[in-house]
Amino acid sequence: MACACDLALLLAVDVSGSVDATEYDIQMRGLAAGLRDGVVVEALIKAEAAVAVMQWTGADRQVMSVPWMRVRNGVEAEALAVAVDVAPRGWRRYSTAIGDALSRAAVELAAGPGCRRMVLDVSGDGPSNEGVLPEIGRKRLEWMGVTVNGLVIETEENDLTGYYWENVITGPGAFVVTANGFEEYPKRIRQKLMREVSQQLSELR
Repeated sequence: MACACDLALLLAVDVSGSVDATEYDIQMRGLAAGLRDGVVVEALIKAEAAVAVMQWTGADRQVMSVPWMRVRNGVEAEALAVAVDVAPRGWRRYSTAIGDALSRAAVELAAGPGCRRMVLDVSGDGPSNEGVLPEIGRKRLEWMGVTVNGLVIETEENDLTGYYWENVITGPGAFVVTANGFEEYPKRIRQKLMREVSQQLSELR
């Protein structure tokens, strides 16, 4: 995609073995609902944004389940939400390779729509346990000027939120949102999207 826009938003969704079928559905339905939120839609349209969804799990296992889609009007916003709703799951039984996911995200953003601002939105329910260190992928994203935010799904007492603060997020204003279990994911992803795209909207005004 060679056309310019103000925001490229890549949503990276954890589909590792710790995420069961119900939890996968909660993530994707919650993400689709967040993309239908009026505030989010307004900001995406204002930015003439490009949005894509990448599923990730173990090393060398990442797939663009929703390719880059422009959001310039309500019809395109709904088309994006529908694409998220129906996206099939890529994998079910593999480990958690955050560093590989960050590295693949850098490739997809570099080859993507060429927007003024690039944001990577990483959600996950565990620390990296396979593949390259997260800091390797994060350094490339830093060099590219990408803001990396995190949505942590806390399912154990291991302070995953702190882990994301230390090892995953980067860039001006980067932040982590915490969901206490998958049941909270839809609410938290909506809040996270509103924060990300509302920041974009305020910058454009």
